[in-house]
Amino acid sequence: MIELILPTIMSCTVAFFVVFTMTPPLIKFLEKRNLTVKDMNKREDVMVVRPGGPSIVAGIIASEMILYAFLQMNEILAVIITTTIAFVIGYVDDRKVMKGWFKPLALTIAAFPILMFGAYNSDLAFPIFGTVQIPVLYVALIFLMIPITGNTINSIDVLNGVASGFMVIASFSLSICLFIVQHYEIAIVSLPLGFVSLAFYKYHKIPSRIFPGDSGSLTLGAMYGAIAIVGGVEIIAAVALLPAVINSFLFLSSMKKIVEHRQVKGKPVEHTDDFRLKATTDKTAPVTLVRLILASGPLSEKQIEHAIFKLAIFSGILAVITALLMRISF
Repeated sequence: MIELILPTIMSCTVAFFVVFTMTPPLIKFLEKRNLTVKDMNKREDVMVVRPGGPSIVAGIIASEMILYAFLQMNEILAVIITTTIAFVIGYVDDRKVMKGWFKPLALTIAAFPILMFGAYNSDLAFPIFGTVQIPVLYVALIFLMIPITGNTINSIDVLNGVASGFMVIASFSLSICLFIVQHYEIAIVSLPLGFVSLAFYKYHKIPSRIFPGDSGSLTLGAMYGAIAIVGGVEIIAAVALLPAVINSFLFLSSMKKIVEHRQVKGKPVEHTDDFRLKATTDKTAPVTLVRLILASGPLSEKQIEHAIFKLAIFSGILAVITALLMRISF
């Protein structure tokens, strides 16, 4: 463990400061090219630049390459390449709105590096019950998990700071769980994701100066999924991601098909006279986590954000408990 301290400190420092220092010039660059979208939850006509994906993926690649220089693990290469492919897919969608099937289908390509490098264990670990050997089914699970985690984070990116703030909580929870189950090297590989998310949150929080865009949210989600696979903590990762997973399930079940969010006509929330958010009465609008939170009455954007973060913290605690149960069962 002692020999892992230096690469851990270096990678986490680089992850944070690459994003922290690169995002302001990226904001100026996007402003000059008028790559902005309207912040729909502000009373005034506030335009926010997007996408923030380039600074996010730069921080991830830089930090993970430092870890690879020290550890020489194929798992790190698999995470880097999977994450980079997800960024490219998201960037394509940022520049041109693709059909709903594009991102889930394209993200299956991002799963290939995990298979190519053999960076997985086909035994699926459950708390208390132990492991289940599913070598063939597990390959299918890999091709499902990257699209699921990528699109899950993408779908929760609906308010200022939510996607990045949620990832701070979920990714650090996952890192703690990896330490608990004694997957120390993968725990260290996962830490930069939390620091990248934390640095980007500085500019994404209310009021946002930049949105992550599909390139940013897919990058964060795909890296999270890749870490869960190479670390063999798929169940734990799902528990930590539970609020976002529920949001995606509610959206898909209410729409009854895969559809791009920007192509949905009915909006799940409306604005009150004082520009707080309230649940819509439009029956054609999708059901989402935010809509459920607003079922009890209108809230401000910040209040909704805090409610989502509380759910994320609760899920993170459940994930830690799940990891402890796994540790006991093994």
